[in-house]
Amino acid sequence: MKLIVGLGNPDKQYEKTYHNLGFMCVERTAELLNLSFTKTKCRALLAEGKIGLEKVILAKPQTYMNLSGESVRELLSFFKIDVKDLIVIYDDFDLDAGVLRIRENGSAGTHNGMRSIIKEIGTENFARIRVGFRPKEKTQIPLIDLVLSAIRTEDKETFDKAIDRAGKAAADFAKGTTLQNVMQKYNGTAN
Repeated sequence: MKLIVGLGNPDKQYEKTYHNLGFMCVERTAELLNLSFTKTKCRALLAEGKIGLEKVILAKPQTYMNLSGESVRELLSFFKIDVKDLIVIYDDFDLDAGVLRIRENGSAGTHNGMRSIIKEIGTENFARIRVGFRPKEKTQIPLIDLVLSAIRTEDKETFDKAIDRAGKAAADFAKGTTLQNVMQKYNGTAN
């Protein structure tokens, strides 16, 4: 069984913000796998289905970003999923806009949602897809305000491509492609 978690905030006001890139990516994964977010469990919206012989669960925690780990811990426990079968998709200011960085493990960096997950599940050893959103030009906007601001119209194409690629990477993971192959295929930026 695979668990693919996209991080974001549940309220409508956050829908098109950088901090909801994880939600947008997991929604794209759902489209690619012909799944729909129709259930609620463990404080998350879920899309479930079978891909081949394996069950796949896509989740959008509804706990707000800083408590994402509580929902992820509950999901892993309820469905008895090993962390090796977990992948988390989230926004990352440390990467340039549109860059994907897929890794087997790592620290939370500056991301509070990832900090919460690592604290709640007690390990950094799970896969993640980081979607960069650092603007090309210097900005004086404080990070907290930037992450909660709407994706700029002039950057929409860059993020549409990044969301599509992250969604495809997660869909490949769901279909059983090894993480090494997913990393090799999708790390970096779209050409």
